[in-house]
Amino acid sequence: MISDAQVAQYRRDGFIVVPDLLEEAELAEMHRVIAELIAGAAHVEAHTDVYDLEPGHTQQAPRVRRIKAPHKVHPVFDRAIRKTAVIAVLQALLGPDIRLHGSKLNMKSARYGSPVEWHQDWAFYPHTNDDLLAVGVMLDDMTPENGPLLVVPGTHQGPVWSHHGEDGRFCGAVDPAEIASEIERAVPLTGKAGSMSFHHVRLLHGSALNTSERPRKLLLYEVAAADAWPLMGVASLPEFDGRMLAGKPTIQPRLAPVPVRMPLPPALRQGSIYENQTSATRTYFRKTAA
Repeated sequence: MISDAQVAQYRRDGFIVVPDLLEEAELAEMHRVIAELIAGAAHVEAHTDVYDLEPGHTQQAPRVRRIKAPHKVHPVFDRAIRKTAVIAVLQALLGPDIRLHGSKLNMKSARYGSPVEWHQDWAFYPHTNDDLLAVGVMLDDMTPENGPLLVVPGTHQGPVWSHHGEDGRFCGAVDPAEIASEIERAVPLTGKAGSMSFHHVRLLHGSALNTSERPRKLLLYEVAAADAWPLMGVASLPEFDGRMLAGKPTIQPRLAPVPVRMPLPPALRQGSIYENQTSATRTYFRKTAA
């Protein structure tokens, strides 16, 4: 599904965008399911195992910024990552044996969708090697105005920045003063609905507030090579192996000399990255009004 040149671009820059991996019918079904899920948020007042809520959420006017683990919430989201065309791209980038690490659906509603501060996914879940990536499924057209993913080319080959706050605890965000020159080089990952981005687990990225009149829904999956094992441990081997997307599992982790900072002590506010980042004292993006 992708060319040798695209694989080379991923190795060099840390990301690629592949168009037309979802069909119109698949997009329509996902939008229908998402609308039902958002409507269901009218029955909750606080974050749950499914919902991460926007500031200003009320039961009368539901505002949802994330659906947690959507592949477990509805089968339409599980099917998308298992599509033959998607698996082909993943295997070209990670090898034949691949495992799903997790998923989330980030939603930025028109005019108020929450930003995500600069970070590296690697800081949240370091593994024995860094053959991991995130798949970003564009469920809406992504433009510079509606808060697309911003990435800094080549930073997957550089340092792992501190994601800890002044109190020494993990906060899930990099001090923007430490990465000023990198931020200047950031580029947006834009594309038509149905496109998918693939970015390396160590790539520096973030996303701004949605200032447009259009929504921005991005379905994210984290995928790992089967021989990349989480340094924080495996609670259940059957569950771990049950997340294989293709190929065979292994009990022989591959060790690579990659830089690691453990996400410990843990963030004061657990849950999603949005909650973790509330502890960051130095931020870059304008915040959502409550």
